Amino acid sequence: MIEDQDARILAHLQKDGRATNQQLADEVGMSTSACWRRVRALEEAGVIQSYAALVAREQAGFAMSAILHVSLERHDAKFVDEFVARVTRRREVLECFATTGDADYHLRVVVQDMAAYNRFLDEFMFRIPGIRYVRSNVVLKEIKSSVALPF
Repeated sequence: MIEDQDARILAHLQKDGRATNQQLADEVGMSTSACWRRVRALEEAGVIQSYAALVAREQAGFAMSAILHVSLERHDAKFVDEFVARVTRRREVLECFATTGDADYHLRVVVQDMAAYNRFLDEFMFRIPGIRYVRSNVVLKEIKSSVALPF
């Protein structure tokens, strides 16, 4: 369980990962040395995995986003391992979740346009052995997109 001070640190870092230690300490009401120690402890414990810039998808040239529902023919380790290995290597695949329900996996994919999406399907997805079906939902509008946890 995350302590209150750590939750405040994490909430602020999720809003502004470039904050200096002094700014962060002021925001959460701690001394700079205590704040620095807590941040280091969160990093060492793996709670803070990394720091990154959030890039506006469309402004960066990725106009199309889709959610793919993928089901495998068989769940033999060979097919599952092959699917997971291939999907994790593809840069277009931003997220992949093993799920319950009708589909075995849900993927979030971004590409430049519909032609690029068609190539992604034809040249990649449809060539992975053991896939029963791939169903696509093209994202028309992003209503909410966040990576921040609700502290």
